[in-house]
Parts: sequence; C-alpha cells; structure tokens
Amino acid sequence: MRIGLAVPQYGVFATPEAVTEVARAAESLGYGSLWVADRILNPHEPSDPYPGGDGSMPEEYRTFLDPLTVLTLAAARTERVRLGTSTLNALWYPPVLLARTLTSLDVVSHGRLDIGIGLGWLGDEYRAVGVPWERRGAQLEEWLDVAETIWADGDVRYEGERWTIAPSVVEPKPVQRPRPPVLFGGFSRGALERVGRRGDGWLSAGLPLPALAAMWSVVVGAADAAGRDAAALRTVVRVNATLTDTEAPEDRVPNLGTVAQIADYLLRTADAGIGGVEALVDFQQTTGTTGELLDAAAELAKRLR
Repeated sequence: MRIGLAVPQYGVFATPEAVTEVARAAESLGYGSLWVADRILNPHEPSDPYPGGDGSMPEEYRTFLDPLTVLTLAAARTERVRLGTSTLNALWYPPVLLARTLTSLDVVSHGRLDIGIGLGWLGDEYRAVGVPWERRGAQLEEWLDVAETIWADGDVRYEGERWTIAPSVVEPKPVQRPRPPVLFGGFSRGALERVGRRGDGWLSAGLPLPALAAMWSVVVGAADAAGRDAAALRTVVRVNATLTDTEAPEDRVPNLGTVAQIADYLLRTADAGIGGVEALVDFQQTTGTTGELLDAAAELAKRLR
C-alpha cells in the first residue's frame, strides 16, 4: 500500500518551515506522496454546511496557504515522493492558467505531479471568484477538455461553450505523457461516473467499506461502458484523523481512533477490492506541532508496512 501524508498547509502548520520539515521527513519515513487541499474562505455564516461532523468548518481552516505554492516548496525539498492535490477546485481557475501552473510544477518536480480536481461544496467561494455555481459538472468537463488540449503534443486550438483559444504554441508540455494523472473527487453518481469515463483515479474518503464498495461499482460500470480498464484506476482514501489514546467506537473509525485503528481500517480497505487503494492521512487537525505530527506519521507508516 502506498501511503500519503497531507503536507502542512493550514492552521498552526501554515509556515514554510513546517512544510520543509515535514516534506523531508515524510520522504525519509517512506511515504510515497504528499498532498495539499484548496480553500479560500471561512465565512462567518456559510451558504452551505461543511460535509462532515456537525456541518461546521474546522477552526484550523481560518488560515490556509495556497495549495500550489505549498506543493512547489515541497517539490523543491524532496526528490522521490509524488505530489498531489486533494482536491483543487478546478473551476476557480481559468484552465489555460492553471494548466500552465500544473505543467510548470510537473516540470520542476521532474514528473512527480498527481492532479486531483473536484468541485468543492461551498457556494460562497464560487461567488467570491465570480464563477457560476450552476452546471458545475458540465463546466468541469469542458475545463478538462481545455487542459488536455494544452497538455497534448503540437499546437493548441480550442473552441467551446465557455473558452476559446486561438491557434497557438503553448510550451512546455508536462514531463508525464500524455499528461499527469488526473484524479477526481466526489461522491455523487455523476462524479463517480466521471472517474470511470475520464479519470486515472478517485479521491475518496474514510467511509464505511460497504459504502466505498457501492460507489466503486459505479466507477467500474462507467469505465466498462467507456471501454476503459477499470483495473488500472486508483483509489486514494483520505482520512482527516482525530487521534485518541484509547480505542474509539468502531463506527467512528477511521476519522476518530488510535493510529492502530486507522492503520487497520486502511489495510482492510486495501484488501476490499476497491481499486488500487492508496492512503492519504491528514494529522493537522489532531496535532499541534510538527514533532507531534511526525510522531503520528512515523507510527502509521510502521503499522502499514
């Protein structure tokens, strides 16, 4: 099982020193990937509830560094680990500009980028960046059409419903061909079918195994219908962990529990046939220093290996 770690980005960990320390240490501990998330607002009265817990956004999210700036710093301080976004809210960024930034990150990291994109959940953020909330799924499909056109070999030309690119040279191209892996977040039927039709993997969450299996069957069905090999798709299971000293109730695991309980859940998930399962664990909401975070990361890595 390849294991990933959320690199410091928010709350007390939103410092360049924390990013550098944890990125280097995670690579030494044997982690296979480092991940960042995407958040621009923490409204006093949000338009939509946070999808977890009691619906309140975590207090730590009040301070949030830009994801691609953090990932670039992590790239400069590491040599082996892959670098992923879980997830970028793609529609907040014009595809031409974000495709250029992602290409640059793939180039400077020598081909280590995994592009995880999604639609988010907070209408306030869409309004803040002047992007329509309606028809988000259709917009994301065209967004990816534009990005893939830019990443493809040769000259670039695109005419679509929302974006137009005159015949142009756009260089460089990403190191990874035909493009860096694209993974989609989301749990609706439309989002899951998009993974099967167009993605290289699914950015999932720490849900009960029967729920994950049911969702994965939608991905597989969509891949089969599109003539794609579902066995080649990845599943990255994200756990936003709250650690406890004693065992938590089983129905609260893996988002609450001991490191041993979280590791056991991830190992059972890997054995459940839900794609090529990878783990992504975020300890930023349950630790207060980089030392505590790395202690938890070291224990998890030991148990998963």
